[in-house]
Amino acid sequence: MTNASSQADPLSVLREYRQLAPWNLHDLAQVASAILEASSIRPINTAASARPNQRTIRFYVTRGLVTPPDGRGTAATYTYRHLLQVLGIKLRQMEGATLADIAVELGQTTGDILERRVAAALGPTLPTPTLLPLGDPDRPALGRAGRVLQNRLTAGSSRHLAEEPTTAVRSTWHRIPISRGIELHVKVDHPFARLDSHRAQLAEAVRLAIGPFVSQPNTSHADVESGFGRNTNARPPD
Repeated sequence: MTNASSQADPLSVLREYRQLAPWNLHDLAQVASAILEASSIRPINTAASARPNQRTIRFYVTRGLVTPPDGRGTAATYTYRHLLQVLGIKLRQMEGATLADIAVELGQTTGDILERRVAAALGPTLPTPTLLPLGDPDRPALGRAGRVLQNRLTAGSSRHLAEEPTTAVRSTWHRIPISRGIELHVKVDHPFARLDSHRAQLAEAVRLAIGPFVSQPNTSHADVESGFGRNTNARPPD
């Protein structure tokens, strides 16, 4: 079965990840790892880690393969370009390139070219952000990126429900006149609807109950008799 992400342009799908940035180091590692996992990317070099963790990304920064983040320590933030660099490194390792070779290549590659290379390498296996486990509504969100995805999924579900056309359930009701401008609506399958011989008493009981709240004259028993049993497909007042 082909999913929606495999039918979309990989470059367009990749650019959706800009909406999740910026990240802290933990979230950058989570997002990059989730993308590579979903795309089944494995480096040929057995010495290379299959999934980038925080320590791996720090190493890439010290080696000059990944641009230093904005800020320092716990305040350090990483952008969409950092994600492209991490993915680019892993994709080249999958092809057997060494870190030395990759460092030279990244130094000579613009952001636009890197983005296109990553999109082309991932191809149709690249999942949309909402398909990552970071945004699974059935499990706790993983970091800020996970919370952003989870909020987006929740908002999307709310919009879907709001846009879903509502169809009123139409039922058949008995109408019992009680007083001028007042009727008692009884659904045909309700036990009250079977009180055919007691409909006048039922109407009278309701009139007595609401008497203190209305000042309009009561409807005659004849009116009640003639009114009971008339069916309508209209819904009763809310």
